[in-house]
Amino acid sequence: MSANLFKVGDVWHYRFQVVGQRVQRSTRLKNRRAAEQLAQREYDAAVTRANGGQPVPTLDELAHSWIVVHRPVTSAAHIRTVEAFRRLHMYDLGGKRIDSITTADVEVTRNQHLQGRKPATANHWLRILKLLTMWAVKRGTIASCPWRVSMLKVQKRPRAILPLDVARAWFDAVDGATKRTPAIGTAVRLMFGLGLREGESTSARWEWIDWQRGTYTPGITKGREAEPVPMPSWLREHLELRRQSHGLIVAKEDGQAFAPGFARQAMRTANAACSVRGITPHRLRGTFATLLSEAGVPVQTIQRVMRHKSHVTTMAYLEKNLDVAARAQEQISSWAGLVRATNSSADRT
Repeated sequence: MSANLFKVGDVWHYRFQVVGQRVQRSTRLKNRRAAEQLAQREYDAAVTRANGGQPVPTLDELAHSWIVVHRPVTSAAHIRTVEAFRRLHMYDLGGKRIDSITTADVEVTRNQHLQGRKPATANHWLRILKLLTMWAVKRGTIASCPWRVSMLKVQKRPRAILPLDVARAWFDAVDGATKRTPAIGTAVRLMFGLGLREGESTSARWEWIDWQRGTYTPGITKGREAEPVPMPSWLREHLELRRQSHGLIVAKEDGQAFAPGFARQAMRTANAACSVRGITPHRLRGTFATLLSEAGVPVQTIQRVMRHKSHVTTMAYLEKNLDVAARAQEQISSWAGLVRATNSSADRT
């Protein structure tokens, strides 16, 4: 037995009976095939419940459950990513039961998502789909992931780091763009000097600074780690002038925290003023990691201060500084005797 379809006006309805209980509802759909799928799914779920089990959710239902469970314990940025996926990028997969999503379904939908977008975006889409599916596996909702799709190969592009020779002018430009909200300049310095994420800079608190040891220990982080980070002297001097006993280090005039993206306009202004491109809150974090590496700090230590679970993640942040490579090449050329001394005594005579 299964659900029976019938029309009321242009809309399909369904009815069925399970263990003596009669169910009749509207599908709110005008397409017969889609209505049949919905009706059959509801019938199968009712049978499963009658047998003491829990029905397998659709992808849309699974995403909703994930958001409800994780909202209190996961970063707001991560929640927004999954919400956007659920609202905009499920396509025809949203109404499918997660155990019935096939490799072909995922490949076709990914290609649909890829239209007008870069391959890296499609890979991000696939990561969210895998996140939700594996969460269902972990909870025992399904036995295993029903699809196998590999990430697309993406050409890696060099990412920007803040050049040190314009750093002072760049920060001056940030301060000039935020005269009415000077706390933004402090937040940008926290990102650069401590490698904080944007959200970590807005949740930074005075109580987490150890003034005696000269360290800052983030108390709210993405991975729940609490690793002390040494404060450079210039940042400590900047904070000393604004020192308070407790509360947010970076806050609006009313004491409330800034919303996500609060520093981006000021940073765009500074980028334009200093003729640099691509410096964002996240690239300041990348600059922090790269400069530590160039100063000879071991990757294991960089991993700890950046609060990464794996050194592989840390390695992805380290960009190549061509200025360093150029200086090394000149030194090697000198050692090899390939550089002609233009200021030697022989030349002067």
